[in-house]
This record gives sequence, structure tokens and C-alpha cells, in this order.
Amino acid sequence: MLSYVEGRVLERTENSCVLVTAGGVGYEIFLPEHALAELPAQGMSCAFYTSFIVREDAQELFGFSSWDERQTFNLLTGINRVGARTALAILSTFRPDDLRRIVADDDASALTRVSGIGKKTAQQIFLELKYKLKGDAPVSLSAPAGKATSVYRDALTGLANLGYDEETAGRVLKEVLDKDADLDVGEALRAALKALARGKK
Repeated sequence: MLSYVEGRVLERTENSCVLVTAGGVGYEIFLPEHALAELPAQGMSCAFYTSFIVREDAQELFGFSSWDERQTFNLLTGINRVGARTALAILSTFRPDDLRRIVADDDASALTRVSGIGKKTAQQIFLELKYKLKGDAPVSLSAPAGKATSVYRDALTGLANLGYDEETAGRVLKEVLDKDADLDVGEALRAALKALARGKK
């Protein structure tokens, strides 16, 4: 499974970009709207977590700015009658934490904001999301808001995988992102690890 691609932006279209790797291979990657909006200029480097979808009539690569978003895309495409394009449209409207909050708030009608999804389809998707996201709580209300939310969640997952207590790690991460909300996941992780190391002294 092709799960990550890093390279230079060669071309961009209305809903995708062509990324050329260091080995000279170019991949067309379909992206959510927010990822397209944040795409760097032609010739600049960027990277995406990816999901490779194979159908009878096409083989397509979809890209995401975080592992959480990529996993949510895979979860959505596992729902009956939700294809890759519909899943991408959902993630162009809602970030993964937004979907968790929709489930937590029991707000099925929110999904009708996605182009092409009516009330009946929204209810069906919501019911399956409610089952699939069971036990996957939304980010705490004390977490940073806006763009920093996805960085917070991904960095918190990384710290938990390193064996740190989630409550302590979450508090430190919030302090780090309150100081600089523009940090990416790697930068937030490094800053949090330094702060946690200082706390142990």
C-alpha cells in the first residue's frame, strides 16, 4: 500500500496536484480543498499521507496532510455507498475532529452541508460513523482551536505512542500550541518533548 509521498509540486489542477519524487516518479494526487489551498508553489517541496484506491475503471491516489485525516478517509470509504470522491468531499467540508463532534453531538443533519449529500444519505452515513467512531472521542474542549486542532491530535497520538501519559502530554501540547499555533506536527512534538524532559528534572 502506498501510504506516503514526498516530492516537488510539478503541476496542479482544480482538484489534484502532480508530485515528483526524488527518484523522478510523478504521482497525481487528489486532495481535499484545504490541502489544495495550502499547496506550495510549483517546484516547492511538500508531502502527503496517501490512500491508493483501485476500481474497475480507475486507479487513483488521494492525499492528506495528516495521518488522522488519511485514516478517516479510509473509514469513510468503508461505509456502504460512500465512494472515494464522496469521502473526499466530506473531508473538504469537515476535518476528522469535526466529524467526531458531529457524532458526539448527534447532529446527522450537519452532513447535508457536503455537496451531493441529501438528508437520507446523511442519516445513513451518520449511523455508520456513529458505530465506527464509537469510543473515538473528539478532542477535549481544552485543546487548541482551529488549524492547531489537527496538529494537537496528531502530536498527542505520537506522544502517547512514546509512552507519555495522555493527560500530561495534552496539557504540555496545549501550552506549546498556545505560544505558537503555526507549528506543524513535527515541530510541536519536538517542543513538547523538550518541555516534558524539563519537567522530569
